[in-house]
Amino acid sequence: MASLAEEIQREVQTSSSRTPVILVPMKWEDFDDTSLKAFIPNVHTLRGKDVMFLACFDSGKAIVDQLSVIYALPKYGVRSLTVVLPYFPGTMDRAQRPGEIVTAMTLARMLSAIPPCFNGGPAQIVIYDIHDLREWHYFGDSVVVRLESAIPLLCQTLPDKNRAHTIAIAFPDDGARKRFAHMFEGYPHIICDKIRQGDERIVTIREGNPHGMHVIIFDDLVMSGGTILECTKALFKAGALTVGAKVSHGIFPKYSWKKFLDAGLDSFEITNSFPRTARAVQGKGPFAVVSLAPSITHIILES
Repeated sequence: MASLAEEIQREVQTSSSRTPVILVPMKWEDFDDTSLKAFIPNVHTLRGKDVMFLACFDSGKAIVDQLSVIYALPKYGVRSLTVVLPYFPGTMDRAQRPGEIVTAMTLARMLSAIPPCFNGGPAQIVIYDIHDLREWHYFGDSVVVRLESAIPLLCQTLPDKNRAHTIAIAFPDDGARKRFAHMFEGYPHIICDKIRQGDERIVTIREGNPHGMHVIIFDDLVMSGGTILECTKALFKAGALTVGAKVSHGIFPKYSWKKFLDAGLDSFEITNSFPRTARAVQGKGPFAVVSLAPSITHIILES
């Protein structure tokens, strides 16, 4: 998150005359057994300060390592603590049968254990486009969870709806439509749907007509990208002129982003909420990375 922190620092300095954001370097090391050996130089300078921790929970070890530091910050007398967690890894958000573990609830409990700050107030946790809104209820009352969306940032490159009569907005499933359709009033909507045929999932167009349209798919999250690929095929088959995608979180495990290099998409925008992927796809194929810095800067300036 270092490059994002530096970008936020620059944005605050150009947007405000108040005290600038100070970046506090961390030393992240491991013992021989891979357990954490972390150190905050000049930690005494944090006392009485409003502290923001940019978290990146991209692996199990990263979660434990960063929580170790987050838990310690209130003990060093910080006045307030805001944990910005751009991507909350909560895709396992509910159990369908006995034996399945709801890891989103486990992680919410761990974050809810952050101690109160020096001013007695709870820590604030900022999450962008949480995968399922029910996960908000998994957090305890000892923290304040603020849900934000990166979709407005991704919309900045959309043509004005009054000047773009051939632009249509597509959603890969009904869940995406329910969450984001209200942001696109005035644009034609296309809703895709997944139908299971044996072991295969077929994506079809349930509502809307993409024929002769430039279609942009919006969603909160892409893992391997199979659903968006199938949506793209269905949209082209139904007569779409071009297809693009705008997704808040591009995870792409096992370099699965490579399948989009020649998939026919006009563009594929993601944010830098998952830095490992953002660095990997920068400048490749249809990909473009939109920074969360302006949105996080706004949170700092309004506090």
